[in-house]
Parts: sequence; structure tokens; C-alpha cells
Amino acid sequence: MKIVSSGFRGALTQSSLLFIMNLFIYLFRRFLYAFLVIVGATFMIFLIFNIVVGDPTVVLLGKYATPQAMAALSEELGLNRPWYIQYWDVLKSAFTFDFGYSWNSKQNILKIFQEGGLISLTVTFPAFIIGNALVISVALWMTKYRATLWDRLLVTFCIVMTSISALVYILIGQGVFAYQLGLFPITGYDNGFINCIPYIVLPTIIKVLLHFCYQYRFYRTIMLDEIYQDYVRTARAKGLQEQVVLFKHILKNVMIPIITSLVKDMPSLIFGSVLIENFFGIPGLGNVVINAINCCDFPTIKAATIVSAVLSVLFNILGDMLYTLVDPRIKL
Repeated sequence: MKIVSSGFRGALTQSSLLFIMNLFIYLFRRFLYAFLVIVGATFMIFLIFNIVVGDPTVVLLGKYATPQAMAALSEELGLNRPWYIQYWDVLKSAFTFDFGYSWNSKQNILKIFQEGGLISLTVTFPAFIIGNALVISVALWMTKYRATLWDRLLVTFCIVMTSISALVYILIGQGVFAYQLGLFPITGYDNGFINCIPYIVLPTIIKVLLHFCYQYRFYRTIMLDEIYQDYVRTARAKGLQEQVVLFKHILKNVMIPIITSLVKDMPSLIFGSVLIENFFGIPGLGNVVINAINCCDFPTIKAATIVSAVLSVLFNILGDMLYTLVDPRIKL
């Protein structure tokens, strides 16, 4: 028994070491890939802001500015340095998140993003959780009623709703539920977890509705493709309840496309919804970016672009790791 037990522990230790080694190699490859992608993305951002946009001093001072004033501003902003030094600052900021200061407000850009990102999350995170839980559950449940009148009506409803601009829903929500019925504030925001609730309910409802309509047909398609698989017929032939077949067997096997869709949407949680934040007066990160564009605040715009690229890369790595958890066939 001792020999068997010792051999078992040895095999377990070897298996654990092999798993840790594979995990380390996988993470090294993924982060090397992420580094190369970030280098390429920051270089493209640098080219766009330094070649396509042109000289920021002309934008800031106007075309009638004197050469002396433009030279002084270039010196102040560090625009007269060699291009490779300027690009090094851009690349370094992608890893340190030290973006400097806003040209418009003179505040630290990272601090602006932290404050605005938290405000955006009060709207986007509840809408993300509720919207995805709702659309996945409904799409899965409606597979029972495929090709019926209710199925066609729901698909038609989503097509019609997605063909209308999001601005229309915002204006209707503000006009009917906020102005006429007085159920919610029209615009504004109040700091604090409890104080902000009246201001985020209507924007959250609108985001959930839009997310449901845009994503329903995608989830419906992957659910319908799955219900014709052999394992579903086998589960039903065994007499399993329909809820068990849907939410245990089918849902488990469609997690890969679900994770892909969720990971794709995650970076937008931080930057919020530009239209909703603008029309509801929510001082989130989406509103910050719009104000930066209106004021030609290039450091803030550049920082937002870099953060978006970095978040996309990191969430893609997270998605790859989640694939291995939901599907054992995928190896690290």
C-alpha cells in the first residue's frame, strides 16, 4: 500500500509540475504576443496622431499664430523632440499608464480616467450583466418554440428595433418616462452608490433593451445549431427534463461563442456609451472622450485609444484562458 500510495503521489506531483510548466509557457507566449500587438498598436496610434492629424500647435493656436508662438508651444509640449523619443513615451505609457496631463483641464489623465471609468461602470456593468443574462436565457428558452409565431415575432421585433437609431430610444425614454411621467430624472448624476441609482435606472434599461435586440439573433443562431446535435437527442431520449437539457447540456456546449462575445464587449464597459452619457449628462469616460475631441485635447484622446487597445489585448488573453476552463478539449 505504501508503494502504491508513494507512486500515486509521485504521479500527481509530476502531473502538477507539468501543468504548471505548460501554464507558464502558455502565459509567456500570450504575453509576448500581447507585447508585440501593443507595440504595433501604439506605433499606429503614434503615426495617426503625428502624421494624419498634423501639427497640434496649428490646431491649438490657429493658423494665424506667429512662428515664435508655435515654436514656444512645441518646446513646451515636447513636440520638437526626435520622433523615436516621442514614440518611446507613447509606448511606455501603454505599460505604465502615465499619460501626462490633459491639455484642456491640466489634470492628470490617469486620474480623469479613473474617476470617469468608475462612473461609466455604474451604468455599463449592470446593463452588461442583466442584458447578457436576459438575452442568453431567452435565446436558449426560445429554441423550444423555434419556427413558431412567437419566435418569428421576437426576431422581427429585434430587427425593427436595431434598424432604429439608439438616439430615438434615448429621446423617447427622456420624453415619456422622465419628462411626462416623472419616473426618472431627465439628466444629471449624483456621486455615491445609493444617490446615483435614480439617474442610472433609465440609461441602464435603454442599454439592456438595445443589447438584447442587437445580440438576440446571434445567440439564437448558435443555440439552434446546437439543439440538432446527437447528444441533445440522446439526452431527450433518456427522458431528461427540457430545462436540464437546455441549461445544463446545451448551454455548457455553447460557452465558447458566448465567452467570445462577452470578451469582445468588455472593453466598452470602461468607456461607457457616448450617446447615453452625453444625453443623460453622466460624467463618465465616454463623455470625457467626447469633450477631449471637441477641445482637440490630443493627449487625452491618444490615452483613451491606447487604453482601449491594451484592454482589448488583455481581455482576449482572459478569453483564451476561460476557453480551457469551459472546454477540457482545449489545451494550454
